[in-house]
Amino acid sequence: MKENVIREKSFSFALDIVYLYKELVKSENEYIMSRQLLESGTSIGANIREAEFGQNRLDFINKMPISLKEANETYYWLDLLHATEYIDKVEYEHYKSKSTEILKLLVSIVKSAKNNF
Repeated sequence: MKENVIREKSFSFALDIVYLYKELVKSENEYIMSRQLLESGTSIGANIREAEFGQNRLDFINKMPISLKEANETYYWLDLLHATEYIDKVEYEHYKSKSTEILKLLVSIVKSAKNNF
């Protein structure tokens, strides 16, 4: 497969989210918000993969906005976990930075795909 920045960044981010989830469950006994974060954070890349190998251009245009929605939801759960002090400022900034980068890429991809349809 050829290099794909959004695929690689979303996979790396999903790995980070899995490790964060495991840590939150283990050290904080936090199961609700961390589970939501796990689901949305790993879904970003899954939907990107689906879009990438969709049956046609319309399939791509329909799947990428789902990734964008999942990325935005992940952003929300990170905000909430930080606000409730389950993750500290350093962790928060780390995950937020990666999340923001993915959000910006997805916004650009979705706009471009819709404009070129």
